Amino acid sequence: MGKLSLLQLIVSIMVALALAHDTGNYTMNKREKRELLVRSKRRWVLSTIELVEEDPGPFPKIATQIFNDRTPMLINNYQFRISGTGVTEEPMGVFSIGETDGVVSVHKSIDRETYPFFHINFDIMDKETGNPVDRTLGFDVAIKDINDNEPYFENLVTKASVKESLPEGYLPVPLIVKDRDEANTENSAISLRVLSQEPAEPQINLKQVEGTKMSQLTFTGCFDYDKVKMYKVTVEAKDHGKPALSSTAVVNLHIMDSNTHQPVFKNKTYNTQVMEMESNREILRVAVTDADTPNTPAWRAVYSIVKGNEEGNYKIETDPKTNEGILTVIKGKDFEKTTVTNVEIAVENEEPLFVCGSGGPNSPKTLTALPQTVNVAVKVIDVNDPPEFDKNVVDVYVKEEEVTGKVLYTPKVTDVDSDVGKNQV
Repeated sequence: MGKLSLLQLIVSIMVALALAHDTGNYTMNKREKRELLVRSKRRWVLSTIELVEEDPGPFPKIATQIFNDRTPMLINNYQFRISGTGVTEEPMGVFSIGETDGVVSVHKSIDRETYPFFHINFDIMDKETGNPVDRTLGFDVAIKDINDNEPYFENLVTKASVKESLPEGYLPVPLIVKDRDEANTENSAISLRVLSQEPAEPQINLKQVEGTKMSQLTFTGCFDYDKVKMYKVTVEAKDHGKPALSSTAVVNLHIMDSNTHQPVFKNKTYNTQVMEMESNREILRVAVTDADTPNTPAWRAVYSIVKGNEEGNYKIETDPKTNEGILTVIKGKDFEKTTVTNVEIAVENEEPLFVCGSGGPNSPKTLTALPQTVNVAVKVIDVNDPPEFDKNVVDVYVKEEEVTGKVLYTPKVTDVDSDVGKNQV
């Protein structure tokens, strides 16, 4: 009896379900829907969706669909709503959702460099009550990078001054290159090279500065201001994307004159004279020529006395207007001790001399050159020195009633000029 009643109950339920299905009147009460949703609600959470940036369309395009694969019959009982970036927040109008089918569509192309990521919230509403059937859920939209940005130079130094005496190595031109495409990808990986330079020598390259993301122009060889005063260097930055994108920058190097020419005395020897024991008087000016730029440290002369001034009788200074050397006697000379003094004068520049040796453009040498020198013969002119008594005071005695005319004392007198013409006693 019990078995028959159970069988009859099962058959009755199956018939009822079949009739309900055939007439389209099958419905689920709120409790049943809620229980099914509780058992399956985690299936509403979507993983990250990926869209390619700069999609040319046509739009709208389907991005994804929200559905519940455990209870597909429930979708007809819900309405879908979305909000967040790209919907109700800037940039608005990018995404929409079909209220009844849960299809998420995209309506315009997206620039990843401006909006790399979207977070979209979605709510599931009960059609009958209009109330949410669960807490707000969400999904993410990541924008996939394409190589649509060429590298660019940041804070580029387009003009740089370079002294021609700069030893080979780094030039004062740092190069910082960036790319707006996604970091740590081939699209943002960059290679640099010197595309061209005018003129061609010395050779200019670039090198990454160790421990930094900066590169810097380098050179091997020597600059020569007398030959070339400006260089034009074109640098290319190219990324590793497919297809690769590139950009170029032009750097102008202005070469500044340095001391690459020695001053040279105009005369090979000089002669002058000074009166005996005379002091504090200019006795000679010496002049030099210099091929460097006038009125610069590379041109201005610095004179010195290297020989013939052991007693400190002379000094030499530079005339700031003419660049001549002014030789002055500051301590008198005694003719009787010296008649001619040979003074050796040297000349250099305020800036040290730079000489690029014969090592060639790939292996230059900086040489040290000895300063130019010239001999000056200084003749001492004798003056009439007064005779001198051998004694300043002498006591002379005479006897009372001594015979007149008798020589009492003969002074001894010397004259240092006694052997020099008319100046002798």
